[in-house]
Amino acid sequence: MDARVHALLTQCRRIAVVGASPKAHRASNRVMAFLGRHGYETVAVNPGHERIDGVPCFPRLADVPGPVDMVDVFRRSERAGDIVDQAIALKDEKGIRGVWLQLGVIDHAAAERAAAAGLIVVMDRCPAIELPRLGLG
Repeated sequence: MDARVHALLTQCRRIAVVGASPKAHRASNRVMAFLGRHGYETVAVNPGHERIDGVPCFPRLADVPGPVDMVDVFRRSERAGDIVDQAIALKDEKGIRGVWLQLGVIDHAAAERAAAAGLIVVMDRCPAIELPRLGLG
């Protein structure tokens, strides 16, 4: 697992945070801000918002302009598979290298589909924990 975590955190620079929230107390908001402070370019994906804390926000992953290296999923486990399938469908168009399912977001079937499609998959982890743990942040 550490090799996949390391690969995503060192090879990916532009991260789409799916399920990003404008509410400062939400983990998605705090993690997106953490990633921004550590040199990653983040874009938020959440319908109904144009910006979240100064970060551009788009209704769907397909609406994000330009490349996306990694898709960071802050959705309930039962909804994660749809986001993973979108990432798989967009991987060549957007250059997506991996999907990261946040702490508590577990969908083994979706993770298997993503891995079979050639994406690096991290599940039930948080980059805000993993960056310092691996000495990368």
